[in-house]
Amino acid sequence: MPTAADTLNPYAKFLGSQDPLTVLKETHNRLHNLVHAIGPSRLTQSPAPGKWSPRDILCHLADCEIAFGFRLRQTLAEDHHILQPFDQEKWAATYSSIPATDAIMTFVTLRRWNLLLIESALTTHASKPVTHPERGTMTFSTIVETMAGHDLNHIAQLEKVAGE
Repeated sequence: MPTAADTLNPYAKFLGSQDPLTVLKETHNRLHNLVHAIGPSRLTQSPAPGKWSPRDILCHLADCEIAFGFRLRQTLAEDHHILQPFDQEKWAATYSSIPATDAIMTFVTLRRWNLLLIESALTTHASKPVTHPERGTMTFSTIVETMAGHDLNHIAQLEKVAGE
């Protein structure tokens, strides 16, 4: 049975007891290593019908870094902010035209920017509430934990493709 934390953060099971900041800081290195292990010829190959290719996952991570960054900033800037969900499949419609190298460079740059914000705000604003219309009221800290669990979910998918 899902816990309240699982409802607020559907990626909590991937994070477990790991420190979210450590995960967020290490993701870019893990992605670079996985891209190298997968190799250029397999980056655009879907592992199964209807599944995203490694390139698609990298594009999705870059897109999510934009969305998470906006959510973090709105949470800090507004009282009782309501987050805007998005349809990831509709956002993915353009991924086939984006090189994996551009996706990972974008992700790394945005992650660094978001980490600067998180590191400066987490101690003071960890418990600041925000509402996700599909998940309920959560905190700034929950968004950070969701980001880390989301990273780990997609890293696991890429590890499977890489054969790790």
